[in-house]
Amino acid sequence: MASRHWIFLLKPVCALVLFSLLQGCSLLRTEEPVYSETDPVIVPELDRRIITEADIDSEDFEVGTFVGVMSVEDFGTNLVYGARAAYHVSEDLFTEVAIGRTKTDETSFEKLSGGAQVVANDDRTLTYYNISIGWNILPGEVFLWRGHSFNSALYIIGGVGNTDFADDNHFTINFGVGYRILLTDSIALRIDMRDHTYNSDLLGDDERKHNLEAHAGLSVFF
Repeated sequence: MASRHWIFLLKPVCALVLFSLLQGCSLLRTEEPVYSETDPVIVPELDRRIITEADIDSEDFEVGTFVGVMSVEDFGTNLVYGARAAYHVSEDLFTEVAIGRTKTDETSFEKLSGGAQVVANDDRTLTYYNISIGWNILPGEVFLWRGHSFNSALYIIGGVGNTDFADDNHFTINFGVGYRILLTDSIALRIDMRDHTYNSDLLGDDERKHNLEAHAGLSVFF
């Protein structure tokens, strides 16, 4: 009879111990995180740069000035300066009119002759003016300093005009290349190299002359 009482008392004790063991095992188990398909596995922390890009203004007219050097064949290399105006027909094509002036030196013959003059002193100023067509062949961007990009374009240009030199006028063909950088929406920096070529018999024989020019300048769009 006593053994029955013990068995009756042991049943709830065993059940309580078993329940305690199960609770302990559940506490020891580590729960795995639940991921959603929309949550990224790795969240990148990127420091994005803010870039200010100058765009060409909506107006199509451009005017500016330039200064550089010009090598007049047989008459030395000297300072050249001038002005230009352009109309941009499209993003690729533009037309331009330009005028430039330079003061030439004596020829080697004049320097060696000891006084003989091929050109009078009053006629040593060379003035040219021309009308040209330009084509932007390589538009792109240039980074001059951190955080700022500038639209740019490499272009080829060529046209016809007149050269007034030594009291004579010469039909002139000009051609060359240039590079334009838009510093702001309306101000551009331009670097040009041109060849102005014409026929002249100033030194005796009728020869093809090549006057090479390199200049830089600023222009404004409006």
